[in-house]
Amino acid sequence: MKPTAALLAELDALGLSGWAQQLPRILAERFAPTRHGTLASWQTALQTLPLIEPTHINLTTQVEIGRATDLNDQFREDFIRRLRAFHPWRKGPYQLFGVQIDTEWRSDWKWQRVLPHIQPLAGRRVLDIGCGNGYHGWRMRGAGADFVLGIDPTLVSVMQFQVMQRYLRDPKHHLLPLGVEDLPANPACFDTVFSMGVLYHRRSPLDHLLELKGCLRAGGQLILETLIVEGDHNTIFMPQGRYAKMRNVWFLPAVAAMLLWLQRCGFTEIACVDTNRTTIEEQRRTQWMTFESLADYLDPQNPHQTIEGYPAPLRAIFIATKP
Repeated sequence: MKPTAALLAELDALGLSGWAQQLPRILAERFAPTRHGTLASWQTALQTLPLIEPTHINLTTQVEIGRATDLNDQFREDFIRRLRAFHPWRKGPYQLFGVQIDTEWRSDWKWQRVLPHIQPLAGRRVLDIGCGNGYHGWRMRGAGADFVLGIDPTLVSVMQFQVMQRYLRDPKHHLLPLGVEDLPANPACFDTVFSMGVLYHRRSPLDHLLELKGCLRAGGQLILETLIVEGDHNTIFMPQGRYAKMRNVWFLPAVAAMLLWLQRCGFTEIACVDTNRTTIEEQRRTQWMTFESLADYLDPQNPHQTIEGYPAPLRAIFIATKP
């Protein structure tokens, strides 16, 4: 994978040309043949997907690329088989030439909870941290974002994004196999920064909030979604080991504690705009993600607790502004 001319031009416009010069080396390392044992088969599957011109694109109410009639029925089963090579599909759903990719997460439900509460994205330059396969980035483009840069270190997610780009060829949406630590320090150039489902994986949540703040221009907006627990500004939960079978969960604050964290990190116009208990209808096993999912992470006798006996996943969305 090499940075495209379109991406380099966008980074130059953001004042990140110095970092852009480092990207070819970074991406060569991330896509080295020894990086992931399945990488070569993913690349083959991507290159052998049929080249089809979609007659219809909808990124506004869903991610729908093409119509069923764009794909010859003679090749449909082979097309589905090649798409399944990118298992597990976790973020979505996608409609691709009439094929419904029923992902583990109903990410469209989260988007419906987020969108009414944020500053309009039209014309904005957006950074989406921990973006998975870029599903929300497509919805951001559908909402009018001028440029979306997604970062996620999971290579299969990057390859799933490339599947969609094979047909959309969008020069304004890019996804790089990076973590937030790979970004330049304090670029201060994005109008909007999303960090959804990342904070509780960070050993130092306040440092993460400061990293997010450093990515925003003055007046830019942060949209942060994270696991929380019930309590007051003194309530911060740290699991003794795994949480819902996840190894790398560190800190789950109460809403009031999260608001205090954002305040102490220098944000203004801070609000919690949504809380939502994750259900097995929103996160579940499907034919496109056949591994364990939420139902396997909850106590079978008490769905209000995880398998470890902790409070079941409760999520909140926060918005804040960099002054």
